[in-house]
Amino acid sequence: MGAVDYHASFDTSLAPGEALERICAVSDWWTKGITGASHALGDTFTIRFGETVVNFRITEFVSNEKIVWEVVSSHLPWLTHKTEWTGTQVVWEAGREGDKTRIRMTHVGLVPQVECYERCEAGWNFFVVQSLQKWMNERIGMPDRQFR
Repeated sequence: MGAVDYHASFDTSLAPGEALERICAVSDWWTKGITGASHALGDTFTIRFGETVVNFRITEFVSNEKIVWEVVSSHLPWLTHKTEWTGTQVVWEAGREGDKTRIRMTHVGLVPQVECYERCEAGWNFFVVQSLQKWMNERIGMPDRQFR
């Protein structure tokens, strides 16, 4: 059996298009430390948490269905391999399931075998499953919060 990429999902009452728009509002659920644009195909943006810096490019944008963020460069100073995220992808998918929209996020390349998996898994579990879900359902996210 091969490596399994990090995956999270949750349901929202929002329509798929509106849910994807809220994902693009990165500063409302992940970090206020964002520069650039994160709303359309080809957009590039950078997130910062202290010395941690990750540069993304939106490489796929299918209206009402899917967004793919490619990590074009990264600096994670707390890792031995500081560029571990470079070349990975964060894939967002939204689809109707009954009267709800299911949001699926997969960080392709973030697998248990990499150094940052445990800490990054905890971060995504907080920022996607808690903060983003709260942002979608209550319009109140928890960007830049500690998640330990």
